[in-house]
Amino acid sequence: MRKKTLKCIFVLVSLLAALPAAAQTPADSVSAPPSERVRGVQYASRDEAAEAQRQKSVPLFAGASLSGDLAGLVMALATSYGQFEAAARLNFKERYFPTFEMGWGLSDKTDDVTRQHFKTNAPYFRIGCDYNVANDKLSGNRIFVGLRYAFTTFNYDLEGPAMSDPVWGGSLPYDFKGLNSRAQWGEVVFGLEAKIWKIFHLGWSFRYRKRFSQKATPAGQAWYIPGYGKNDGSAWGGTFNLIFDI
Repeated sequence: MRKKTLKCIFVLVSLLAALPAAAQTPADSVSAPPSERVRGVQYASRDEAAEAQRQKSVPLFAGASLSGDLAGLVMALATSYGQFEAAARLNFKERYFPTFEMGWGLSDKTDDVTRQHFKTNAPYFRIGCDYNVANDKLSGNRIFVGLRYAFTTFNYDLEGPAMSDPVWGGSLPYDFKGLNSRAQWGEVVFGLEAKIWKIFHLGWSFRYRKRFSQKATPAGQAWYIPGYGKNDGSAWGGTFNLIFDI
């Protein structure tokens, strides 16, 4: 009797132990190889995954900066024209950089041939946006392309040797003071920027300028337009900027 009881208990325990194994399906019992397991988003290559991670790490608003143009300062001190210029810009996703530039252009020029003397100093303004085309957005080194709209209103003086009167004889003074003019133009910008230390960057820009309009004066066109340069239908210019992140 005792042997039969033990035998029944043994059979019952064996049946209970076999139930979980019987309930498990073949698909559940075989674990997928590690290489075939899906864990989150899949990428075609390691470089693609790294770029996706960089994209995630850049916030929508990535900061702002202030800058000053050293090239215009040197020109103003060493030549017959130049400008003092500063700029402020915003940084969105390290790609888009809305920019506002303002400065003070000045010229004091006497022509060696005609002896005409031109003088002006006035503010100018530019507004536009740059786009960073560099692939690595987190290094602080950038390659820009951009556009600007610019305008200025200014007064200038123009004087020179007296002019002979061919009808009545004698001479007429050639002296104009406070001539008022204004101009609008656009700029296509290509720029490079390098991070030198923490919040400090150096930037270079090359600009093609196209004049849209200019107000005429009784003495003709101004020799120089503040912020634009020597007066012509189009012009080339550039900046060399010291930039501070804020």
